[in-house]
Amino acid sequence: SLDYCVVKIPRWDLAKFNRVSTKIGSSMKSVGEVMAIGRNFEEAFQKALRMVDENVNGFDPYLKKANENELQEPTDKRMFVLAAALKNNYSIDKLYELTKIDRWFLQKLKNIIDYYTILESISSGSIPFEILKCAKQIGFSDKQIAA
Repeated sequence: SLDYCVVKIPRWDLAKFNRVSTKIGSSMKSVGEVMAIGRNFEEAFQKALRMVDENVNGFDPYLKKANENELQEPTDKRMFVLAAALKNNYSIDKLYELTKIDRWFLQKLKNIIDYYTILESISSGSIPFEILKCAKQIGFSDKQIAA
């Protein structure tokens, strides 16, 4: 049945290569890939990001700063610049113009950041069950929720 989504992301271990550009183009630079399965795109995407880099907890808007030049050039860290831009209220249309990433994907990524904001707004203490359930359904890890 069609009740799951698979996301594959290349692994960019560019630190292994001397003097290599971090810009992604037609030349092969990935050293492998990860594949994550979830009930929806958001869940599978966040799982995949955690597998690509053990220092990443998911689609985190605080790993990089929003930068329009970095949004225009595909790099190994552009997803996190995109997260920061969404957190800074860049519109889907503006991000589409800068990145040329399909609006469907941009909306799915915005869903994650919107929920990230909801989780941040909850004062320390217990999280209501429905909010916790939804956070888990869109791929937030226990570590992300606890932060």
